[in-house]
Amino acid sequence: MTTAVTTPTPTPSPDKKKTPLQKGRDFLRASMDEIRAMLWVLLAVLVFHSFVAKPFYIPSESMMPALIEGDRLVVTKYPYGYSYVSPTIPNPAAVARNIFGDGPAEPWNITLPPMKGRLFGSYPERGDTVIVTPPGRDEDYIKRVIGLPGDTIAMTSGRLVINGVAVAIERRPQAMIPVDPNAPCGIREFPGHRVRAEDGNLYCRLPIVRETLPNGVSYDTIDLFNSAADDFDPITIPEGHVWLMGDNRDRSSDSRFPLEANGLGGPVPVENIGGRAEFITFSLDGTATLNPLTWWQSLREGRSWVSLGSDTDTE
Repeated sequence: MTTAVTTPTPTPSPDKKKTPLQKGRDFLRASMDEIRAMLWVLLAVLVFHSFVAKPFYIPSESMMPALIEGDRLVVTKYPYGYSYVSPTIPNPAAVARNIFGDGPAEPWNITLPPMKGRLFGSYPERGDTVIVTPPGRDEDYIKRVIGLPGDTIAMTSGRLVINGVAVAIERRPQAMIPVDPNAPCGIREFPGHRVRAEDGNLYCRLPIVRETLPNGVSYDTIDLFNSAADDFDPITIPEGHVWLMGDNRDRSSDSRFPLEANGLGGPVPVENIGGRAEFITFSLDGTATLNPLTWWQSLREGRSWVSLGSDTDTE
């Protein structure tokens, strides 16, 4: 008995049955799905940055010695509530100009029009390190809270005075900050303070004065020069405002300076405070290039996962 062998007829693949127009539509549909997924991820990141926490880059020496240029921080957005400066809204044109242009750096975000009031609002405490958006601008500064509503703030020969009482100060050992491209210890900023130590490396040797605020919070400051900002008459902080200053009193545009001089223009509305700096995640010395092999070498030793919580004098 002979058994017939049946050869199965090959089934054409679905792609061979599709016309070029159908294939184009499938590709477009798959591309749109990918774009939609990426947009959802972007939206989730923006929501997280707006209401929970966001990264922050230290661009200057205004908060030395605690913070130096190249430090990367985490800033929490919820401690003081939410206001018009809370949302993170990227400016695509500014992002493109910063990446591909050769002009001066500009803010990557857009700030909403000013609005009074905050949702779940509360005041910061003296000594908190906060990010603040200067009135009428889109960029963020980072400063320390010195005065609260009702306080009277003054300075006499560089000595901070709160409510008629000079804050306690203590001379501390000099800070030895390693010199690198992000912290060059330039002649204009720190004349005569660049030294070579016994280990053969260059350091920025800076005298330190520790201030202690009325609530017991202590922090280190730098004040090398006598300037007009070292003296000002008593200013009473109105309701809904705070007084902010940088720890590097010679290189900080803060509440002591008018808006026209890139300062904060005196007491700052609390609506302009965008969050509290919590800790340093890592710090870069400025030697990194596009070559990934240089990234690890550019990390500064001892400046990762450093808390920015202020010291409190319990005595």
